[in-house]
Amino acid sequence: MSANLPSANYRQAIGSLTQQVKALEAKLPLKHPDCRSRFWLHDRPVDRVCLLFHGFTAAPYQFVPIAEALHRAGYNVVAPLMPGHGRAGKWSNTNPPPLPTDPKVYQQFGLEWLARARTLGKQLSIGGLSGGGTLAAWLAQERPQEIYRSILYAPYLSSSSKVLDLFVSKMPGYLTWGKGAEAAAFDRPGYGGFAIPALATMLTMGQQVLDRAERQPSAPSFIISSQSDQAVGNWDHRSLWEDTRKRQPIAWHLTFNRVLDVPHTMMTQAEGNRYAPLLISLTQAFIESSLSWSEIEAIARRMMSGETYLEAVDKLKLGDRAKSPAMPAAMTLFDKRAFAMADLLGDTPE
Repeated sequence: MSANLPSANYRQAIGSLTQQVKALEAKLPLKHPDCRSRFWLHDRPVDRVCLLFHGFTAAPYQFVPIAEALHRAGYNVVAPLMPGHGRAGKWSNTNPPPLPTDPKVYQQFGLEWLARARTLGKQLSIGGLSGGGTLAAWLAQERPQEIYRSILYAPYLSSSSKVLDLFVSKMPGYLTWGKGAEAAAFDRPGYGGFAIPALATMLTMGQQVLDRAERQPSAPSFIISSQSDQAVGNWDHRSLWEDTRKRQPIAWHLTFNRVLDVPHTMMTQAEGNRYAPLLISLTQAFIESSLSWSEIEAIARRMMSGETYLEAVDKLKLGDRAKSPAMPAAMTLFDKRAFAMADLLGDTPE
């Protein structure tokens, strides 16, 4: 289906999809209403659709602010409940929540939702936070021709410690989220703990993503990291970005500075990110523009020389490729000092 289909056929299709999902989830003992799959769909055909995957042990509630903003901007947005997530139960080390322990479960789920989302608009973008970002990265490599843009919010490719990675990959057991800001949200709609093999499954899929990035192309991708993130390894974010851009010129990477204190759970203010609205601007800027990383560098250098964003775009003759209204705000977030330092050192900028 595309946005060219008659409105009556479109409304019938979205009604069928939402009813099927609601009927399936009605049979599940869900922990909280926020665990249900969420749909933000227009009553007429639209061009753009965004498919969003929530984080490990969390639920679709994480994407409510950004989904509402994208919907207001004319997008159809879908945030499905990931396999094994959101179930009600007395979970413990002797009765862990039913999270998948085989990456193929997540991968098949992602492919199925990719097919569903493609019926909701012409131009399909995907995104994901943490473990959902890992799945989105895998899909961007698996089906690069079907995906217009992929936005990876703190994807879980590895933890913040290689020692912890070794522990996760080798040891059985059960872990609970701590008492910090990054864990607080999981005490509500999501799971408060998990069996270590379930997290090892995400680690396995993350390694698959890193390995495949060395030899095959990806859909255009934007990796967003934070220096304050204590859950994932930012060095692997950079590695993925560097390998991706060798075969895909539209590959962006931004790392929030430590002073902003952006946590791993970066999608909402309720989960500890005071600057969550910035993610909306970054997301729209990436989806609505067609700038390569080299062009981002060129704009940044001109801005460092005193030109405004619009002046730089005009001088570089980028035209419609830089047309997103969100791009000027997004450009202020890129670390222009890193570009300048890279010029001095002859290094690849971040």
